[in-house]
Amino acid sequence: MDFLLDKCLISNYMWPMNRDLILFQIGRIQYKAHRFLLGELKGHGIRGIAPSHGEIIGFLILNGPMKMKDIARVIDKDKSTITALIDKLVAMGLVKKTGRTDDSRVTMVSLTKKGESMREKYMDISARLRAKAYRGFTDGEREGLSRLLDRLNGNL
Repeated sequence: MDFLLDKCLISNYMWPMNRDLILFQIGRIQYKAHRFLLGELKGHGIRGIAPSHGEIIGFLILNGPMKMKDIARVIDKDKSTITALIDKLVAMGLVKKTGRTDDSRVTMVSLTKKGESMREKYMDISARLRAKAYRGFTDGEREGLSRLLDRLNGNL
């Protein structure tokens, strides 16, 4: 197993355009983005929030209150995972869950005042991550990459 991983790592550096390592490269990008986000959150004095929590907070900042099922669909996680993530954010005082009066089966999630106070920090961290990740890319390259990644994601 270690030999296979070593061979993949070596292959990745010897042939950076190796088409068979695209998923490996995406995994590395995700790891680096998460590491960056955790460092930024820590630098802003925000502790106890994982990148998956940040996704939820980010969607609520950008879209306002959302149904739990819509959050699950958008971040592509199952209901039990979303429930656990949101329950932790509730316990931290960052979001609240409310039922809808017209349909008791629907649970809405929204930011609390404490969660809303993270807006500026969140937007700053997101902008810095995008600037770092897209450094040197043209708008056309970003659009093309986005289309290809959407297609790849749709295949899985």
